[in-house]
Amino acid sequence: MIRTTSRKAPRCKDGIALSSTSAKDVGSSDRPSFASALDFYKLATFDLSWGGVVRGIEKESLRVSPTGALSQTGHPQALGSTLTNPYITTDFSESLLEFITPAYERIEDCLSMLEGIHRFTLTRLDNQEMLWGSSMPCALGGEDEIPIALFGTSNVGKLKTLYREGLSNRYGKIMQTIAGIHYNFSMPESFWPQYQQQCGDTGTLQDFRTNKYLHLIRNFHRYSWLLVYLFGASPAACKSFVRGREHSLQELDEHTLYLPYATCLRMGNLGYKSEAQKSLFVCYNDLNNYAECLDKAMHTPYPEYEAIGRGVDGEPLQINANLLQLENEFYSTIRPKRNVKSGQRPLAALKEGGIEYIEVRALDLNPYLPLGIDAEQTKFLDTFLVHCLLAPSPECHQAEFFEVAENLTRVVEQGRDPALMLSEEGAPRAMREWAASILGSLGHAATLLDSIHGEQGLPGQAYASALNAQVAKLNDASLTPSGRMLAQMQDEGLSFFQLALTLAKQQHSVLLDSSEKATDSQLSQRDETMFEKVATQSLADQAAIESEPQLDFETFLAQWNAA
Repeated sequence: MIRTTSRKAPRCKDGIALSSTSAKDVGSSDRPSFASALDFYKLATFDLSWGGVVRGIEKESLRVSPTGALSQTGHPQALGSTLTNPYITTDFSESLLEFITPAYERIEDCLSMLEGIHRFTLTRLDNQEMLWGSSMPCALGGEDEIPIALFGTSNVGKLKTLYREGLSNRYGKIMQTIAGIHYNFSMPESFWPQYQQQCGDTGTLQDFRTNKYLHLIRNFHRYSWLLVYLFGASPAACKSFVRGREHSLQELDEHTLYLPYATCLRMGNLGYKSEAQKSLFVCYNDLNNYAECLDKAMHTPYPEYEAIGRGVDGEPLQINANLLQLENEFYSTIRPKRNVKSGQRPLAALKEGGIEYIEVRALDLNPYLPLGIDAEQTKFLDTFLVHCLLAPSPECHQAEFFEVAENLTRVVEQGRDPALMLSEEGAPRAMREWAASILGSLGHAATLLDSIHGEQGLPGQAYASALNAQVAKLNDASLTPSGRMLAQMQDEGLSFFQLALTLAKQQHSVLLDSSEKATDSQLSQRDETMFEKVATQSLADQAAIESEPQLDFETFLAQWNAA
Protein backbone atom coordinates (compact mmCIF):
# COMPACT_ATOMS: atom_id res chain seq x y z
CA MET A 1 0.00 0.00 0.00
CA ILE A 2 1.21 3.49 -0.79
CA ARG A 3 2.80 5.33 2.10
CA THR A 4 2.88 9.11 2.07
CA THR A 5 4.88 11.41 4.30
CA SER A 6 3.98 14.92 5.32
CA ARG A 7 6.32 17.79 4.75
CA LYS A 8 6.09 21.47 5.42
CA ALA A 9 4.87 23.21 2.28
CA PRO A 10 6.38 26.44 1.01
CA ARG A 11 4.84 29.30 2.89
CA CYS A 12 2.16 30.96 0.79
CA LYS A 13 2.28 34.73 0.51
CA ASP A 14 -0.97 34.93 2.48
CA GLY A 15 0.09 32.37 5.10
CA ILE A 16 -0.23 34.57 8.15
CA ALA A 17 0.16 32.72 11.42
CA LEU A 18 -2.51 33.28 14.04
CA SER A 19 -1.95 34.81 17.42
CA SER A 20 -4.78 35.08 19.93
CA THR A 21 -6.99 32.81 17.83
CA SER A 22 -4.45 29.99 17.46
CA ALA A 23 -5.75 26.48 18.04
CA LYS A 24 -3.78 24.12 20.26
CA ASP A 25 -2.43 20.67 19.52
CA VAL A 26 -4.00 17.77 21.37
CA GLY A 27 -0.90 16.41 23.07
CA SER A 28 -0.80 13.42 25.41
CA SER A 29 -0.72 15.70 28.44
CA ASP A 30 -3.55 18.06 27.51
CA ARG A 31 -5.87 15.87 25.42
CA PRO A 32 -9.32 15.34 26.95
CA SER A 33 -9.48 12.31 29.20
CA PHE A 34 -11.74 9.41 28.33
CA ALA A 35 -14.01 10.31 31.25
CA SER A 36 -14.24 13.96 30.20
CA ALA A 37 -15.01 12.91 26.62
CA LEU A 38 -17.86 10.72 27.85
CA ASP A 39 -19.14 13.60 29.96
CA PHE A 40 -18.83 16.04 27.03
CA TYR A 41 -21.18 13.90 24.92
CA LYS A 42 -23.32 12.78 27.90
CA LEU A 43 -22.44 9.13 27.35
CA ALA A 44 -22.40 6.43 30.01
CA THR A 45 -19.89 4.43 27.99
CA PHE A 46 -18.26 4.16 24.58
CA ASP A 47 -18.25 0.47 23.76
CA LEU A 48 -15.28 -1.20 22.06
CA SER A 49 -17.38 -2.21 19.05
CA TRP A 50 -18.51 1.38 18.44
CA GLY A 51 -15.09 2.26 17.08
CA GLY A 52 -15.76 0.01 14.09
CA VAL A 53 -16.89 2.94 11.98
CA VAL A 54 -17.68 1.87 8.42
CA ARG A 55 -16.63 3.91 5.42
CA GLY A 56 -16.48 3.64 1.65
CA ILE A 57 -14.97 6.01 -0.90
CA GLU A 58 -16.17 7.11 -4.34
CA LYS A 59 -13.54 8.99 -6.31
CA GLU A 60 -13.85 10.70 -9.68
CA SER A 61 -10.95 11.43 -12.03
CA LEU A 62 -10.71 12.59 -15.63
CA ARG A 63 -8.81 10.50 -18.14
CA VAL A 64 -6.22 12.62 -19.93
CA SER A 65 -3.44 12.16 -22.46
CA PRO A 66 0.25 12.45 -21.45
CA THR A 67 0.04 16.11 -22.51
CA GLY A 68 -3.00 16.76 -20.31
CA ALA A 69 -5.67 16.79 -23.03
CA LEU A 70 -9.09 15.36 -22.17
CA SER A 71 -9.46 11.83 -23.50
CA GLN A 72 -11.71 11.54 -26.54
CA THR A 73 -11.87 7.75 -26.47
CA GLY A 74 -14.76 5.73 -25.12
CA HIS A 75 -14.65 3.98 -21.76
CA PRO A 76 -12.03 1.19 -22.08
CA GLN A 77 -13.70 -2.21 -22.51
CA ALA A 78 -10.97 -3.76 -20.36
CA LEU A 79 -12.49 -1.95 -17.38
CA GLY A 80 -15.85 -3.65 -17.89
CA SER A 81 -19.35 -2.25 -18.14
CA THR A 82 -20.09 1.19 -16.72
CA LEU A 83 -23.64 -0.01 -16.08
CA THR A 84 -22.82 -3.08 -13.99
CA ASN A 85 -19.20 -2.99 -12.76
CA PRO A 86 -19.47 -2.29 -8.99
CA TYR A 87 -15.95 -0.83 -8.73
CA ILE A 88 -15.30 1.15 -11.92
CA THR A 89 -17.84 3.26 -13.77
CA THR A 90 -18.18 6.75 -15.22
CA ASP A 91 -19.83 9.86 -13.86
CA PHE A 92 -21.00 12.56 -16.29
CA SER A 93 -18.59 11.91 -19.13
CA GLU A 94 -17.03 8.92 -20.86
CA SER A 95 -13.77 10.58 -19.82
CA LEU A 96 -14.74 10.99 -16.14
CA LEU A 97 -13.98 7.74 -14.33
CA GLU A 98 -15.57 6.94 -10.99
CA PHE A 99 -13.98 4.45 -8.61
CA ILE A 100 -16.14 2.90 -5.89
CA THR A 101 -14.91 0.90 -2.90
CA PRO A 102 -17.14 -1.33 -0.80
CA ALA A 103 -17.73 -0.28 2.81
CA TYR A 104 -14.91 -1.27 5.17
CA GLU A 105 -14.37 -1.14 8.91
CA ARG A 106 -10.60 -0.86 8.58
CA ILE A 107 -9.29 2.32 6.98
CA GLU A 108 -6.31 0.42 5.62
CA ASP A 109 -8.58 -2.01 3.77
CA CYS A 110 -10.62 0.81 2.23
CA LEU A 111 -7.56 2.70 0.96
CA SER A 112 -5.89 -0.52 -0.20
CA MET A 113 -8.96 -1.34 -2.29
CA LEU A 114 -8.99 2.18 -3.75
CA GLU A 115 -5.31 1.83 -4.58
CA GLY A 116 -5.95 -1.53 -6.25
CA ILE A 117 -8.68 -0.02 -8.43
CA HIS A 118 -6.29 2.77 -9.44
CA ARG A 119 -3.47 0.40 -10.32
CA PHE A 120 -5.71 -1.97 -12.28
CA THR A 121 -7.21 0.93 -14.21
CA LEU A 122 -3.89 2.54 -15.09
CA THR A 123 -2.56 -0.72 -16.55
CA ARG A 124 -5.66 -0.96 -18.79
CA LEU A 125 -5.76 2.57 -20.18
CA ASP A 126 -4.88 3.09 -23.82
CA ASN A 127 -2.36 5.51 -25.32
CA GLN A 128 -0.47 6.06 -22.04
CA GLU A 129 -3.45 7.91 -20.58
CA MET A 130 -3.27 9.19 -17.02
CA LEU A 131 -5.68 10.23 -14.30
CA TRP A 132 -6.02 13.99 -13.76
CA GLY A 133 -5.41 14.40 -10.03
CA SER A 134 -7.08 17.77 -9.50
CA SER A 135 -10.74 18.56 -8.97
CA MET A 136 -10.77 21.41 -11.49
CA PRO A 137 -10.44 20.05 -15.02
CA CYS A 138 -7.63 20.22 -17.53
CA ALA A 139 -7.68 22.82 -20.31
CA LEU A 140 -10.83 22.31 -22.40
CA GLY A 141 -11.35 23.31 -26.01
CA GLY A 142 -15.11 23.55 -25.64
CA GLU A 143 -18.29 21.67 -24.89
CA ASP A 144 -17.97 19.53 -28.02
CA GLU A 145 -14.81 17.94 -26.59
CA ILE A 146 -16.68 16.46 -23.61
CA PRO A 147 -18.33 13.13 -24.49
CA ILE A 148 -21.40 12.27 -22.39
CA ALA A 149 -21.25 8.88 -20.66
CA LEU A 150 -22.94 5.94 -22.37
CA PHE A 151 -24.46 2.98 -20.53
CA GLY A 152 -25.68 0.71 -23.31
CA THR A 153 -28.94 0.08 -25.12
CA SER A 154 -31.19 -1.06 -22.25
CA ASN A 155 -33.84 1.36 -21.03
CA VAL A 156 -32.04 1.67 -17.71
CA GLY A 157 -28.81 2.51 -19.53
CA LYS A 158 -30.56 5.00 -21.82
CA LEU A 159 -32.14 6.68 -18.78
CA LYS A 160 -28.72 7.19 -17.19
CA THR A 161 -27.41 8.79 -20.36
CA LEU A 162 -30.54 10.93 -20.76
CA TYR A 163 -30.10 12.24 -17.21
CA ARG A 164 -26.63 13.43 -18.22
CA GLU A 165 -28.02 14.96 -21.40
CA GLY A 166 -30.38 16.88 -19.15
CA LEU A 167 -27.51 18.08 -16.97
CA SER A 168 -25.68 19.19 -20.11
CA ASN A 169 -28.65 21.17 -21.39
CA ARG A 170 -29.36 22.74 -18.00
CA TYR A 171 -25.87 23.61 -16.73
CA GLY A 172 -23.46 22.98 -19.60
CA LYS A 173 -20.94 20.19 -19.95
CA ILE A 174 -17.93 22.05 -18.58
CA MET A 175 -19.31 22.30 -15.03
CA GLN A 176 -19.83 18.54 -15.07
CA THR A 177 -16.12 17.83 -15.63
CA ILE A 178 -15.31 18.81 -12.04
CA ALA A 179 -14.16 15.83 -9.98
CA GLY A 180 -14.44 15.14 -6.26
CA ILE A 181 -14.45 12.53 -3.54
CA HIS A 182 -17.60 11.23 -1.88
CA TYR A 183 -17.10 9.75 1.58
CA ASN A 184 -19.73 7.26 2.73
CA PHE A 185 -19.93 6.94 6.53
CA SER A 186 -21.97 4.87 8.95
CA MET A 187 -21.74 3.74 12.56
CA PRO A 188 -21.57 -0.02 13.23
CA GLU A 189 -24.85 -1.85 13.84
CA SER A 190 -23.86 -2.61 17.44
CA PHE A 191 -23.80 1.11 18.20
CA TRP A 192 -27.45 1.87 17.61
CA PRO A 193 -29.40 -0.20 20.19
CA GLN A 194 -26.98 0.71 22.98
CA TYR A 195 -26.92 4.38 22.05
CA GLN A 196 -30.73 4.41 21.81
CA GLN A 197 -30.90 3.03 25.34
CA GLN A 198 -28.48 5.66 26.63
CA CYS A 199 -30.57 8.40 24.99
CA GLY A 200 -33.71 7.06 26.64
CA ASP A 201 -35.47 6.72 23.30
CA THR A 202 -38.40 4.28 23.25
CA GLY A 203 -39.33 4.43 19.56
CA THR A 204 -38.32 2.02 16.82
CA LEU A 205 -34.63 1.47 16.18
CA GLN A 206 -35.11 2.45 12.52
CA ASP A 207 -36.64 5.80 13.43
CA PHE A 208 -33.98 6.44 16.07
CA ARG A 209 -31.12 5.74 13.67
CA THR A 210 -32.71 7.89 10.96
CA ASN A 211 -33.27 10.81 13.34
CA LYS A 212 -29.69 10.62 14.61
CA TYR A 213 -28.29 10.62 11.09
CA LEU A 214 -30.40 13.73 10.40
CA HIS A 215 -28.95 15.14 13.65
CA LEU A 216 -25.47 14.50 12.19
CA ILE A 217 -26.42 16.10 8.86
CA ARG A 218 -27.65 19.30 10.53
CA ASN A 219 -24.37 19.70 12.40
CA PHE A 220 -22.40 18.85 9.29
CA HIS A 221 -24.13 21.65 7.41
CA ARG A 222 -23.31 24.11 10.20
CA TYR A 223 -19.61 23.25 10.19
CA SER A 224 -18.89 21.93 6.67
CA TRP A 225 -17.09 25.19 5.87
CA LEU A 226 -14.28 23.92 8.12
CA LEU A 227 -13.71 20.92 5.84
CA VAL A 228 -13.65 23.26 2.84
CA TYR A 229 -10.91 25.33 4.51
CA LEU A 230 -8.85 22.32 5.60
CA PHE A 231 -9.13 20.16 2.47
CA GLY A 232 -10.12 22.52 -0.33
CA ALA A 233 -7.70 22.06 -3.23
CA SER A 234 -9.24 24.11 -6.04
CA PRO A 235 -8.14 27.74 -5.58
CA ALA A 236 -7.53 28.24 -9.29
CA ALA A 237 -8.71 27.00 -12.69
CA CYS A 238 -7.83 27.10 -16.36
CA LYS A 239 -9.38 30.05 -18.17
CA SER A 240 -11.20 27.61 -20.43
CA PHE A 241 -13.32 26.53 -17.47
CA VAL A 242 -15.15 29.87 -17.34
CA ARG A 243 -15.24 30.61 -21.07
CA GLY A 244 -18.48 32.43 -21.85
CA ARG A 245 -19.57 32.73 -18.21
CA GLU A 246 -19.60 35.70 -15.85
CA HIS A 247 -17.20 35.38 -12.94
CA SER A 248 -15.31 37.37 -10.32
CA LEU A 249 -12.00 35.51 -10.58
CA GLN A 250 -8.69 37.32 -10.98
CA GLU A 251 -5.97 36.61 -13.52
CA LEU A 252 -2.93 34.82 -12.14
CA ASP A 253 -1.29 34.41 -15.54
CA GLU A 254 -2.38 34.26 -19.17
CA HIS A 255 -3.84 30.78 -18.67
CA THR A 256 -5.04 30.81 -15.05
CA LEU A 257 -7.79 32.43 -13.02
CA TYR A 258 -7.91 32.37 -9.22
CA LEU A 259 -8.87 34.17 -6.04
CA PRO A 260 -6.04 35.07 -3.64
CA TYR A 261 -7.70 33.48 -0.57
CA ALA A 262 -9.82 30.83 -2.33
CA THR A 263 -9.94 27.30 -0.99
CA CYS A 264 -12.44 25.29 -3.03
CA LEU A 265 -13.82 26.94 -6.17
CA ARG A 266 -15.38 23.58 -7.02
CA MET A 267 -17.98 24.26 -4.30
CA GLY A 268 -18.54 27.88 -5.36
CA ASN A 269 -20.70 29.66 -7.89
CA LEU A 270 -18.65 28.33 -10.81
CA GLY A 271 -18.82 24.75 -9.56
CA TYR A 272 -21.70 22.60 -8.46
CA LYS A 273 -24.18 25.40 -8.00
CA SER A 274 -27.54 25.87 -9.62
CA GLU A 275 -29.37 29.18 -9.93
CA ALA A 276 -32.63 27.25 -10.07
CA GLN A 277 -31.87 25.57 -6.73
CA LYS A 278 -30.70 28.69 -4.87
CA SER A 279 -34.11 29.35 -3.32
CA LEU A 280 -34.75 25.67 -2.54
CA PHE A 281 -35.03 25.20 1.25
CA VAL A 282 -34.45 21.56 2.14
CA CYS A 283 -35.21 20.74 5.77
CA TYR A 284 -33.27 18.05 7.66
CA ASN A 285 -35.37 18.01 10.83
CA ASP A 286 -37.53 15.09 9.75
CA LEU A 287 -37.12 12.47 7.04
CA ASN A 288 -40.64 12.98 5.71
CA ASN A 289 -40.04 16.74 5.43
CA TYR A 290 -36.77 16.11 3.59
CA ALA A 291 -38.46 13.68 1.21
CA GLU A 292 -41.37 16.05 0.62
CA CYS A 293 -38.99 18.93 -0.23
CA LEU A 294 -37.20 16.88 -2.89
CA ASP A 295 -40.38 15.22 -4.12
CA LYS A 296 -41.97 18.61 -4.66
CA ALA A 297 -38.91 19.81 -6.60
CA MET A 298 -39.07 16.69 -8.78
CA HIS A 299 -42.70 17.45 -9.63
CA THR A 300 -42.51 21.23 -10.09
CA PRO A 301 -42.09 22.34 -13.73
CA TYR A 302 -39.39 24.98 -14.21
CA PRO A 303 -39.93 27.44 -17.10
CA GLU A 304 -36.28 27.54 -18.22
CA TYR A 305 -36.17 23.75 -18.40
CA GLU A 306 -39.52 23.59 -20.16
CA ALA A 307 -38.00 25.86 -22.82
CA ILE A 308 -35.33 23.24 -23.59
CA GLY A 309 -37.92 21.30 -25.54
CA ARG A 310 -36.94 18.27 -27.58
CA GLY A 311 -34.11 17.49 -29.94
CA VAL A 312 -33.87 16.25 -33.51
CA ASP A 313 -36.69 13.87 -34.46
CA GLY A 314 -38.49 14.67 -31.22
CA GLU A 315 -35.92 12.91 -29.03
CA PRO A 316 -36.04 13.94 -25.33
CA LEU A 317 -33.22 16.16 -24.10
CA GLN A 318 -33.82 15.58 -20.38
CA ILE A 319 -35.76 13.16 -18.19
CA ASN A 320 -38.39 15.82 -17.49
CA ALA A 321 -38.70 19.62 -17.30
CA ASN A 322 -39.01 19.80 -13.50
CA LEU A 323 -36.74 21.66 -11.10
CA LEU A 324 -34.99 18.33 -10.42
CA GLN A 325 -34.95 15.49 -12.94
CA LEU A 326 -34.32 13.12 -10.05
CA GLU A 327 -33.00 13.12 -6.48
CA ASN A 328 -29.31 13.15 -7.40
CA GLU A 329 -29.61 16.49 -9.17
CA PHE A 330 -30.00 18.25 -5.81
CA TYR A 331 -26.54 19.68 -5.12
CA SER A 332 -25.69 19.35 -1.44
CA THR A 333 -22.54 18.93 0.63
CA ILE A 334 -24.03 15.83 2.28
CA ARG A 335 -26.84 13.37 1.55
CA PRO A 336 -28.79 10.80 3.56
CA LYS A 337 -28.49 7.47 1.76
CA ARG A 338 -29.75 3.93 1.64
CA ASN A 339 -28.85 1.03 -0.62
CA VAL A 340 -31.73 0.60 -3.05
CA LYS A 341 -33.33 -2.49 -4.48
CA SER A 342 -33.45 -2.97 -8.24
CA GLY A 343 -35.94 -0.53 -9.74
CA GLN A 344 -36.50 1.34 -6.46
CA ARG A 345 -36.31 5.14 -6.26
CA PRO A 346 -33.86 6.50 -3.65
CA LEU A 347 -36.48 8.58 -1.83
CA ALA A 348 -38.86 5.62 -1.68
CA ALA A 349 -36.07 3.47 -0.22
CA LEU A 350 -35.32 6.10 2.43
CA LYS A 351 -38.94 6.43 3.48
CA GLU A 352 -39.38 2.67 3.62
CA GLY A 353 -36.19 1.62 5.38
CA GLY A 354 -34.77 4.81 6.90
CA ILE A 355 -31.28 6.28 6.55
CA GLU A 356 -28.54 3.64 6.33
CA TYR A 357 -25.49 5.85 5.88
CA ILE A 358 -24.52 9.39 4.92
CA GLU A 359 -22.55 10.59 1.91
CA VAL A 360 -20.14 13.53 2.34
CA ARG A 361 -19.78 15.41 -0.95
CA ALA A 362 -17.69 18.46 -0.05
CA LEU A 363 -14.21 17.01 -0.63
CA ASP A 364 -11.76 17.99 -3.36
CA LEU A 365 -9.16 15.64 -4.75
CA ASN A 366 -5.81 16.40 -3.12
CA PRO A 367 -3.43 16.48 -6.11
CA TYR A 368 -0.45 15.89 -3.82
CA LEU A 369 -1.76 12.44 -2.85
CA PRO A 370 -1.75 9.47 -5.27
CA LEU A 371 -5.31 8.49 -4.30
CA GLY A 372 -6.56 12.02 -3.71
CA ILE A 373 -7.10 11.16 -0.03
CA ASP A 374 -5.05 9.43 2.67
CA ALA A 375 -5.40 7.77 6.07
CA GLU A 376 -4.78 10.99 8.00
CA GLN A 377 -7.66 12.77 6.26
CA THR A 378 -9.88 9.72 6.70
CA LYS A 379 -9.24 9.62 10.45
CA PHE A 380 -10.06 13.29 10.75
CA LEU A 381 -13.28 12.86 8.75
CA ASP A 382 -14.34 10.05 11.07
CA THR A 383 -13.55 12.23 14.08
CA PHE A 384 -15.51 15.14 12.61
CA LEU A 385 -18.53 12.98 11.76
CA VAL A 386 -18.62 11.21 15.11
CA HIS A 387 -18.59 14.63 16.77
CA CYS A 388 -21.45 15.82 14.51
CA LEU A 389 -23.41 12.73 15.56
CA LEU A 390 -22.83 12.96 19.31
CA ALA A 391 -22.82 16.73 19.91
CA PRO A 392 -26.10 18.66 20.39
CA SER A 393 -27.81 19.49 17.10
CA PRO A 394 -30.72 21.96 17.25
CA GLU A 395 -33.34 21.74 14.54
CA CYS A 396 -32.62 23.85 11.48
CA HIS A 397 -34.81 26.64 10.15
CA GLN A 398 -34.92 28.59 6.93
CA ALA A 399 -32.85 31.56 8.13
CA GLU A 400 -30.07 29.27 9.34
CA PHE A 401 -30.22 27.21 6.14
CA PHE A 402 -29.34 30.23 4.02
CA GLU A 403 -26.86 31.54 6.63
CA VAL A 404 -25.00 28.24 6.38
CA ALA A 405 -24.93 28.55 2.58
CA GLU A 406 -23.48 32.07 2.83
CA ASN A 407 -20.79 30.93 5.29
CA LEU A 408 -19.78 28.18 2.90
CA THR A 409 -19.52 30.64 0.01
CA ARG A 410 -17.33 32.97 2.06
CA VAL A 411 -14.90 30.18 2.97
CA VAL A 412 -14.87 28.92 -0.63
CA GLU A 413 -13.79 32.34 -1.91
CA GLN A 414 -11.93 33.88 1.06
CA GLY A 415 -11.16 31.00 3.43
CA ARG A 416 -7.45 31.78 3.90
CA ASP A 417 -8.07 35.47 4.63
CA PRO A 418 -7.03 35.82 8.30
CA ALA A 419 -9.66 38.54 8.80
CA LEU A 420 -12.57 36.52 7.41
CA MET A 421 -15.82 36.85 9.34
CA LEU A 422 -18.71 34.37 9.24
CA SER A 423 -22.21 34.55 10.68
CA GLU A 424 -23.45 32.45 13.60
CA GLU A 425 -27.14 32.82 14.44
CA GLY A 426 -27.14 36.23 12.83
CA ALA A 427 -24.09 37.52 14.71
CA PRO A 428 -20.61 38.01 13.17
CA ARG A 429 -17.90 35.60 14.29
CA ALA A 430 -14.27 35.38 13.21
CA MET A 431 -13.78 32.27 11.13
CA ARG A 432 -10.47 31.34 12.70
CA GLU A 433 -11.72 31.77 16.26
CA TRP A 434 -14.77 29.64 15.46
CA ALA A 435 -12.65 27.01 13.72
CA ALA A 436 -10.30 26.84 16.72
CA SER A 437 -13.30 26.27 18.98
CA ILE A 438 -14.62 23.44 16.79
CA LEU A 439 -11.22 21.77 16.56
CA GLY A 440 -10.93 21.97 20.35
CA SER A 441 -14.28 20.20 20.72
CA LEU A 442 -13.21 17.55 18.23
CA GLY A 443 -10.53 16.49 20.69
CA HIS A 444 -13.24 14.66 22.64
CA ALA A 445 -14.23 12.55 19.62
CA ALA A 446 -10.56 11.86 18.87
CA THR A 447 -10.09 10.66 22.46
CA LEU A 448 -13.01 8.24 22.14
CA LEU A 449 -11.72 6.79 18.88
CA ASP A 450 -8.11 6.61 20.10
CA SER A 451 -9.26 4.82 23.27
CA ILE A 452 -10.52 1.99 21.06
CA HIS A 453 -7.82 1.91 18.40
CA GLY A 454 -4.82 1.69 20.70
CA GLU A 455 -2.62 -1.33 21.32
CA GLN A 456 -1.86 -3.44 24.40
CA GLY A 457 -4.55 -1.72 26.40
CA LEU A 458 -3.10 1.77 25.87
CA PRO A 459 -4.94 4.56 24.02
CA GLY A 460 -3.80 5.23 20.50
CA GLN A 461 -2.48 8.48 19.01
CA ALA A 462 -3.62 8.31 15.38
CA TYR A 463 -6.86 10.28 15.69
CA ALA A 464 -5.32 12.96 17.89
CA SER A 465 -2.42 13.17 15.43
CA ALA A 466 -4.84 13.59 12.49
CA LEU A 467 -6.60 16.33 14.43
CA ASN A 468 -3.30 18.06 15.20
CA ALA A 469 -2.44 18.10 11.50
CA GLN A 470 -5.60 20.12 10.88
CA VAL A 471 -4.82 22.44 13.81
CA ALA A 472 -1.52 23.18 12.08
CA LYS A 473 -3.39 24.16 8.91
CA LEU A 474 -5.57 26.55 10.87
CA ASN A 475 -2.52 28.15 12.45
CA ASP A 476 -0.70 28.41 9.11
CA ALA A 477 -2.86 28.70 5.98
CA SER A 478 0.09 27.85 3.73
CA LEU A 479 -0.20 24.24 4.90
CA THR A 480 -3.67 23.81 3.39
CA PRO A 481 -3.78 22.15 -0.05
CA SER A 482 -5.14 25.37 -1.58
CA GLY A 483 -2.39 27.45 0.02
CA ARG A 484 0.26 24.96 -0.99
CA MET A 485 -0.94 24.93 -4.61
CA LEU A 486 -0.99 28.71 -4.99
CA ALA A 487 2.41 29.05 -3.33
CA GLN A 488 3.96 26.51 -5.71
CA MET A 489 2.36 28.15 -8.73
CA GLN A 490 3.63 31.58 -7.69
CA ASP A 491 7.08 30.46 -6.54
CA GLU A 492 7.77 28.31 -9.61
CA GLY A 493 5.93 30.43 -12.17
CA LEU A 494 3.49 27.66 -13.07
CA SER A 495 0.00 27.97 -14.46
CA PHE A 496 -2.71 25.85 -12.84
CA PHE A 497 -2.60 23.52 -15.84
CA GLN A 498 1.19 23.11 -15.59
CA LEU A 499 1.07 22.38 -11.87
CA ALA A 500 -1.82 19.93 -12.16
CA LEU A 501 -0.16 18.11 -15.07
CA THR A 502 3.14 17.87 -13.20
CA LEU A 503 1.41 16.41 -10.15
CA ALA A 504 -0.67 14.02 -12.27
CA LYS A 505 2.51 12.65 -13.83
CA GLN A 506 4.09 12.23 -10.40
CA GLN A 507 1.10 10.31 -9.03
CA HIS A 508 0.91 8.22 -12.20
CA SER A 509 4.50 7.19 -11.69
CA VAL A 510 3.98 6.44 -7.98
CA LEU A 511 0.96 4.24 -8.66
CA LEU A 512 2.64 2.29 -11.45
CA ASP A 513 5.80 1.85 -9.36
CA SER A 514 3.64 0.61 -6.50
CA SER A 515 2.19 -2.02 -8.82
CA GLU A 516 5.54 -3.16 -10.19
CA LYS A 517 7.40 -3.21 -6.89
CA ALA A 518 4.65 -4.61 -4.67
CA THR A 519 6.22 -6.54 -1.79
CA ASP A 520 3.45 -9.16 -1.92
CA SER A 521 3.29 -10.05 -5.60
CA GLN A 522 0.92 -12.96 -4.98
CA LEU A 523 -1.67 -10.64 -3.41
CA SER A 524 -1.17 -8.17 -6.27
CA GLN A 525 -1.81 -10.94 -8.82
CA ARG A 526 -4.86 -12.07 -6.88
CA ASP A 527 -6.27 -8.54 -6.95
CA GLU A 528 -5.60 -8.22 -10.66
CA THR A 529 -7.36 -11.51 -11.35
CA MET A 530 -10.33 -10.43 -9.24
CA PHE A 531 -10.72 -7.10 -11.08
CA GLU A 532 -10.43 -8.87 -14.43
CA LYS A 533 -13.15 -11.35 -13.47
CA VAL A 534 -15.43 -8.56 -12.24
CA ALA A 535 -14.90 -6.59 -15.47
CA THR A 536 -15.63 -9.63 -17.64
CA GLN A 537 -18.71 -10.54 -15.62
CA SER A 538 -20.01 -6.98 -15.77
CA LEU A 539 -19.96 -7.09 -19.59
CA ALA A 540 -21.92 -10.34 -19.48
CA ASP A 541 -24.38 -8.81 -17.00
CA GLN A 542 -24.98 -5.81 -19.25
CA ALA A 543 -25.51 -8.10 -22.26
CA ALA A 544 -28.06 -10.12 -20.26
CA ILE A 545 -29.97 -6.95 -19.32
CA GLU A 546 -29.99 -5.79 -22.93
CA SER A 547 -31.22 -9.17 -24.17
CA GLU A 548 -34.39 -8.92 -22.08
CA PRO A 549 -37.59 -7.61 -23.72
CA GLN A 550 -37.71 -3.81 -23.53
CA LEU A 551 -40.57 -1.33 -23.71
CA ASP A 552 -40.10 1.39 -26.27
CA PHE A 553 -38.11 4.10 -24.48
CA GLU A 554 -40.82 6.80 -24.68
CA THR A 555 -43.25 4.51 -22.83
CA PHE A 556 -40.59 3.50 -20.33
CA LEU A 557 -39.73 7.16 -19.66
CA ALA A 558 -43.38 8.11 -19.19
CA GLN A 559 -43.87 5.29 -16.71
CA TRP A 560 -40.66 6.19 -14.87
CA ASN A 561 -41.69 9.83 -14.52
CA ALA A 562 -45.16 8.82 -13.32
CA ALA A 563 -43.86 6.36 -10.71
